[in-house]
Amino acid sequence: MVTYQNIDNESQNNMLHEPQADYQREETNRLKDALNRSYTERFLFATRLYKIQQTMQRAKITYKPDTLNK
Repeated sequence: MVTYQNIDNESQNNMLHEPQADYQREETNRLKDALNRSYTERFLFATRLYKIQQTMQRAKITYKPDTLNK
């Protein structure tokens, strides 16, 4: 939590106060959703990731230097 000790009350009221994110609760919700998926859904998702990984592995990245001085 942020404390504002050296700021007067009027300036403190004008500051933007963003709500604190609850990352632990969100992570728990994602894990619960993942457990609710069927084995078929899990398999299809894993095969999709595998296909993407294979495509990325076969990709050839080439570098062509910028030639501004022609």
